[in-house]
Amino acid sequence: MSKTRNGPILANNAAKDGATEVRRQKALLKTGALQNAILTSANFSIIATDEKGIIQLFNVGAERMLGYLAAEVVNKINPSDIHDPQEVMARAQALSLELATPIAPGFEALAFKASRGIEDNYELTYICKDGSRFPAIVSITALRDDYGDIIGYLLIGTDNSVRKRVESELNEAMAAAEKANRAKTDFLSNMSHELRTPLNAILGFAQLMESSAPQPTPSQKRNLDQILKAGWYLLELINEILDLALIESGKVTLSREPVSLVEVMLECRAMIEPQAQKRGIAMTFPRFAIPYFVEADRTRVKQVLINLLFNAIKYNKPGGAVTVEYTLRPADSIRISVRDTGAGLAPEQLAQLFQPFNRLGKEAGAEEGTGIGLVVTKRLVELMGGTIGADSAVGVGSVFWIELSLARAPQLAVREAERAALVPQVPDGTPLRTLLYVEDNPANLELVEELIARRPELRLLSAADGDLGIEFARAYQPEVILMDINLPGISGLEAMKILRADPSTAHIPIIALSANALPHDIEKSLEAGFFNYLTKPIKVNQFMDALDAALKFSQTTVSTRAGRAPEKVQA
Repeated sequence: MSKTRNGPILANNAAKDGATEVRRQKALLKTGALQNAILTSANFSIIATDEKGIIQLFNVGAERMLGYLAAEVVNKINPSDIHDPQEVMARAQALSLELATPIAPGFEALAFKASRGIEDNYELTYICKDGSRFPAIVSITALRDDYGDIIGYLLIGTDNSVRKRVESELNEAMAAAEKANRAKTDFLSNMSHELRTPLNAILGFAQLMESSAPQPTPSQKRNLDQILKAGWYLLELINEILDLALIESGKVTLSREPVSLVEVMLECRAMIEPQAQKRGIAMTFPRFAIPYFVEADRTRVKQVLINLLFNAIKYNKPGGAVTVEYTLRPADSIRISVRDTGAGLAPEQLAQLFQPFNRLGKEAGAEEGTGIGLVVTKRLVELMGGTIGADSAVGVGSVFWIELSLARAPQLAVREAERAALVPQVPDGTPLRTLLYVEDNPANLELVEELIARRPELRLLSAADGDLGIEFARAYQPEVILMDINLPGISGLEAMKILRADPSTAHIPIIALSANALPHDIEKSLEAGFFNYLTKPIKVNQFMDALDAALKFSQTTVSTRAGRAPEKVQA
């Protein structure tokens, strides 16, 4: 009976033991397959060491990458022997600083973090058997037994040459692009100066002749009108081309701040309505229910709106109308629309809007244009985070619109007080006062001499270079100095810095008067210490206003001699 009962039990136990053995054999086969995969992998170098760092395993990938046979390194060297020794030393020093612990160079530096349970990845240079080198990314992990004791280290490496080469090429390309951008900026600055210098003489003397006594004859007046019209148009063309080039090169910087649409619209209206009246165009501007503000650059918003308004006038019909409207849009934005009653645009013309130098077939018309104004407008709107578009119908007219994000109203009182402080009034009874103009161009000097001759309370001294200008400033103590930037010898910027550093001349306001009209030139000069910066060609009213402000400032400074540096004002 006993044998009968025990038989099935023994059979069941035997079956269980057999299943366990099968699982064990399968596990062993899997382990063997894993080990074989590790040893035969050709894409990764896999190196295992004992706890002392002596290599115990060196797979096929390591042999392929480094040129050693496994028999040449196993039980003979440690991984630091096939790494760049200077990099290993640098790694030890970096770890010492990071962990405030002395780290010996060599394998200990490679394995330090791994020994503390931190898997480490680092970039080092492998040195091959033939002496050649290549960059590698290596991951190192500590190997531990069942008790947690370190029994070795596993290093898995991959060739990093391709990535390093791509990074190097990318860095070279970026450096070349940056160099090209700097060259382009320098070219634009020089080109602006070269184009504006002759225009300064043309427009300056034409304005003098137009307002001289006796008045020019009707024939002369017509000729002067043509000179001034062509000159100002050429200046507009230069400005637009330079503006577009700066935008495309990423050199335009915008100040994003809350901008009052009411204020900007009033300023645009004051500038544009006289143009509309001359052409018999009726203008309608909106009345804002509340004072809306947009997140934008104030100067660029005005530039955008004036361009759209002027186009609406220029391409309108005689006796037509221009209407400015606004609507609130979703996502806290506002749309400003400029509607005209012109000839309108066909669908194919609308599709070609905002293309450089494309005047949509208007080239043969009476109106002058460059075909890039709308391109500049579109780029500026997009730089301010806005959008621009147009709708049109032939025979009805066009609507150009921009959308900008709304902003919270700022504290305006401080800004208005600061703005008022920058435009002081010239007092009555001003005595004879001295100006110094540092300029090497005879035509520019003659123009300013003519302008100053209209001010009997002023006398003008001139110097042809920066060094002489410094000597004259120290000797004659002029109330105001006009300084060209591009001078023979030291530049006007350098001369200004020398005068600023001299206690005897530091109080004198210095106005830069230059054909360099790029924003970064102006900003750099104002930051360096110029009281104001005027660009050539000279606008007579602007020049006189800046001169009056500087004279007022000089009078206040001379009376107090408190040593306060002049405030910087950009015209």
